[in-house]
Amino acid sequence: MTTSPIERAADQFVTALAQWRIERGMTKKQLAARMGFDPSYVSHVEGRRHKPTEDFARRAEAVLGAGGAIWQRFQEYDELRHARNSTLHRDPPVPVQWLPPGTGLIVEREVAELAYTDGAYRCRVQRWLYNAGVEPVTRYLAKISVDRYPHDPPGSNRHHRENPLTFEEMDVRAFAGEGKAAEPMQWRVKLDRDASKEIWLMFANERGQFPLYPGERTTIEYAYTVGEEKWGQWFQRAVRLPTRSLTVRLKLPESFEPQVWGVEASLAAEVPVRTPLERRTEGGRAIFEWSTDAPLLNARYRLEWRYRGAGAPVYEETGPPEPTLPRASHRMRGIGIIQRGSDLLRQRARHFQLPREGGAARNAVTRLLTSLSRLEDLHEFSKGVGLAASQIGMPIAAAVVRPPELDVDPVVLLNPRVVGESADCDEQYEGCLSFFDYRGLVPRPLRIDVEHARFDGTRVVTTFERALARLISHEIDHLEGRLYVDRMDPHAKLVPVAQYHQTGRPWDY
Repeated sequence: MTTSPIERAADQFVTALAQWRIERGMTKKQLAARMGFDPSYVSHVEGRRHKPTEDFARRAEAVLGAGGAIWQRFQEYDELRHARNSTLHRDPPVPVQWLPPGTGLIVEREVAELAYTDGAYRCRVQRWLYNAGVEPVTRYLAKISVDRYPHDPPGSNRHHRENPLTFEEMDVRAFAGEGKAAEPMQWRVKLDRDASKEIWLMFANERGQFPLYPGERTTIEYAYTVGEEKWGQWFQRAVRLPTRSLTVRLKLPESFEPQVWGVEASLAAEVPVRTPLERRTEGGRAIFEWSTDAPLLNARYRLEWRYRGAGAPVYEETGPPEPTLPRASHRMRGIGIIQRGSDLLRQRARHFQLPREGGAARNAVTRLLTSLSRLEDLHEFSKGVGLAASQIGMPIAAAVVRPPELDVDPVVLLNPRVVGESADCDEQYEGCLSFFDYRGLVPRPLRIDVEHARFDGTRVVTTFERALARLISHEIDHLEGRLYVDRMDPHAKLVPVAQYHQTGRPWDY
C-alpha cells in the first residue's frame, strides 16, 4: 500500500525520536517525565497512534539534545500538513529555529546600542516582540555581563571581584510599548554576581499588569550604565530567541579615533562578520552599525574596538599585576589544565567508535593518567580527584577518577552517561581543576548508575555511591559541556579558596 508524503514525514519524525531516545539511554517513561508529558502520550506518538504536535517536538528536541534533527523532521511533517490545507494561514510565519520549551516569543527586530559619554558606557536595547505561543507572557529575562580584560580571564575575574558591578551604579530603566503608550516595567533580580547580572523585566508596574497575550506584539526597551573601568572594549549580542533582524550600533567620540571590527563567535571558532560595518559621523560621534537578518539561534555577534586618539582612555591588554604567590589556577594551567573561559569546556565530547578506535581510546587514557600523576605531585586531593579529556585539550568522551581511598585504582570512563540516579541528594563543596581558586556548594544524588564502554566496545553499567558518585558526576558533566557552577543555586556564591575552611578534609557523609 502506497503511503502519502505526509505519512512518510510523520514516520521519519517518529524514527528520529526513537533513535535519539535510545541513543540517550532513556525509556519512554523517562523521556515523558523530562518533557512533562504523560508516558502514554509518548508511547502513542512512537506507536503512530497520535500525530506529533509542535510543543511535543520542541520539548523532545530540547530534552534529547538532537542538534536540530528531531525539530527538522517535525518541520518537514508540519509543512506538508499545512500545505494540504491551503486555507490555514499563520501570521507571522515562525522562523526556522525551534522555540525553546515554555516560550513562544519571537524577536521580530532587535536594536542594541552602546554609547560612550563622560567616562561611562550606556547600553540601550530595543526589542520588538511577537507572542507566537499559546500562553500570555508576563516577564522577559535580560542578561548583562562585563569583562574588563577579555583576553586575560584570570585578570578580569580578579578585577571584577575587587570592583564588582552593582545595580546602584547601573541605573537600570525598562519600558514596554512606544511613545505615550509606553509603560515603565518593574524588574526583579534573578542573578547577582560580580561581573554578570540577570533580571526579570516584568510586564507590570505599580499601576497594574499588561501581559503580552498570544498573537499580540509590543516593544520593550531597557538601558543601563557601566563605567569605563569595568567595561572592556567589546559589545556582544547573543541570540537566545528566534530573531528576524538584529542591529548592533556603537556611538563613540570621534576625537578618540576609534577603529571597530565585528566577530561572529560559535563553539567551534570565531570568524569576521560576513558583511562590513557601516560608519557615519554625527554630532562629534563616530557611529558604527552592523545588521543581519535571521541570525542563527545561539549565535553570538561581537563588535570590538581600539582607540587611537591621544585623549582616549587607555585599555590594557591584560589585567592588573598578579599576586606575588602563584594562584592555584596558574599552577593548574602550568601543567596543561585548560582554564574556565575556554570554549572547549563548553563542548559536548565526541564519543569513541569502539572497538575501531580502541587504540585512540587507550592513548587518551594514558595521557589522562599521566596528567593525573602530575596533579597528585602538585596538590594533595583528600576528597579524590578526576580529570576529563576536555580539560587537557581533547574533546573526546574519556575521563579518569581517583577515588578518595589511595590504594584503589583509578576509574576509567569511556563514552559514559548517567542512566539512573537516587532520589536522595546532598550538597557538598566542590572544586574544579579548571578554576581551582574557588569552591562551590553543589547538590548531587547520593547514588548514580553509569553506562560506559570498555576498550573492546562492550558496554557495562556500574553503580557509584556517595563521594565516588559525586566525583564521577562531576567528570561526566565535563564531557557534556557543563561545569559545577551550572548546578549551583543561582543565588549561591563561589567561595575563594583562601576563605574555604574544608581544605584537606574528605566529604562528610
